[in-house]
Parts: sequence; C-alpha cells; structure tokens
Amino acid sequence: METKEFEFKGFRMSGFLGLLMIFVLIGLMVWIGLRMPILFAAIAIPVLFVFFIISTIGFVQLEPNEARAMVFFGKYSGTFRENGFWWVNPFYAKKRISLRARNLNAEAIKVNDKSGNPIMIGLVMVWKIKDVYKALFEIDSQTMSQNPGGITSLSSTMRAFENFVSVQSDAALRQVAGRYNYDENSAPDGQVTLRSGADEINEALKQTLNERLAIAGIEAVEARINYLAYAPEIAAVMLRRQQADAIIAAREKIVEGAVSMVKMALDNLKKDGVVDLDEERKAAMVSNLLVVLCGDEPASPVVNAGTLYN
Repeated sequence: METKEFEFKGFRMSGFLGLLMIFVLIGLMVWIGLRMPILFAAIAIPVLFVFFIISTIGFVQLEPNEARAMVFFGKYSGTFRENGFWWVNPFYAKKRISLRARNLNAEAIKVNDKSGNPIMIGLVMVWKIKDVYKALFEIDSQTMSQNPGGITSLSSTMRAFENFVSVQSDAALRQVAGRYNYDENSAPDGQVTLRSGADEINEALKQTLNERLAIAGIEAVEARINYLAYAPEIAAVMLRRQQADAIIAAREKIVEGAVSMVKMALDNLKKDGVVDLDEERKAAMVSNLLVVLCGDEPASPVVNAGTLYN
C-alpha cells in the first residue's frame, strides 16, 4: 500500500547549543535591564522574554524506537527519527509516537469452523507501528486518544492503537477460523485443519492481520493461535466421538496384531511338524487364539478331556 510518509528535512540543531542560546538571551535581558535607558528596556525586555518563552518550545528529545510527526500549521512536514536532544522550529507541532513492539493476548472467542461447528479460539500477536503518517493521519487515533480535557498523551494514543488492533485481530481470527475445519474428523483426507496445520494457519493469520492493519500503518510481526477447543455446548459430544475413534483405532491395532500372531503360530506348527491340523481344528485354534488375544479380560482356560469332535 502506498505511503505518504517521508523523513523530516527541516532545520534542527543540537539541543545543547539551543540551551546556550537561551542562556545568552537571558544574559542579554539582564544587561539591557541594567545598562539601557528605562524606556528602551521597557520595550526590549518583554519582546526578548516572549522570544525566550517561544524558543523553549522548540526543544525535543527522542529515545530509540521513538518518532515525532512534525506538523507546521496543519501541514505534515515529515517524521523525525534521529535519537538525541534537538532544537527545531518552535512553531512545529511535534506529535510523539512509539515504534516499539507490543503484545496482544486476545481472549478466546466463539466462532464457527468450516463445517459450522462452534469452537473457542484465541491468539497472541506482536505488533508495532511501521508507518507514522498512516498511524496518525489515516485513522482517527488522535481524537480517540483525547481525554475529557482534550489533551492527547503518548499513553492514550497507544491505547487507541491497541483498541484498533484488538478489534481487527478479532475480525481476522474469525475470518481465518472459518476457512478450516477443527480437526481431521470433519475434514477430507489430506486437508489442513486448525489442529494439524499450525504453521500454515499462523502464516495465514499473520497475512490476514497485516492486510487489515495496513491502513493504520501497523505491522503484525508475529501471530499465532494460543487457544483452541470445542465450544462448551458440544465439547462433551465431541469428546465421546474422539473416545470412540480412539477405541476403534486401538481395536484395529489389536486385531491386526492378533491375526499376525495366529498366522505365525500356525505357520510354525506346520513347519516344525509339531501337529498335523485339519481345517476344522485350524478354525478352532484360530478362534481360541483370537479370543485370548483380543479379549479385555484374561482368558480362563478349559481343559478338554475328550476330543475336538466330542
């Protein structure tokens, strides 16, 4: 997205040199008061005093990852980013803004996944101001950050940005969650789900957030889902389904292993010539072994004193 931001190129000088000039001005006022005629001093001293008051407004101090938007009687004149203590034209309005990274730990919200199942999902993200012009002038952050007295502070301005990011992150989370199914049980084979495709989901979430936050000059540095669960009204039902799926999968594994063991037993008996079994005795042996291997409880053997045919 096109940006209108540019670096401040106006006049500035070291704030310490500016302080020296202020002290010289004070000395000049004292000298005039002591040496000049009273009529001249009565005119010169008030003029110099007004100039002194105006000059002190021109001091500005910038810390690392901090910027000032310079506005000259309503016209944007650039973004001042040079760290240190400076003196600039006192008629510039200097709007302070922080460029440091901030966290947002959004509370879990209820949304519908691709299949329409209600789920609870939350995110955590890291964001920061990237474009000062958009942040201050493309959205109404200054009006939103004013306190009842009409005064805007850095903390109130950043709270306005936090509120904007919170609302947009909620919308982005709903948008991304609606594209995917919750898990593999409700998705076709091979399709990415919210539970299985963490990397892809997080990347899609970050991209969606950046698209929504670009208008405000804000960048989502990192975003990821930190909470995912079924909504309470269907959680119990889904838990039973998951338990059933787990039981079925376990039974399949047990039966697969039992069949393999029975086959191995029959093959070894035949190879070693231990006993010669006809088809009926093989069937009886297979049945007994499967009951022993697949049963939930330990088998209770029954001794047959006769033959298999009695």
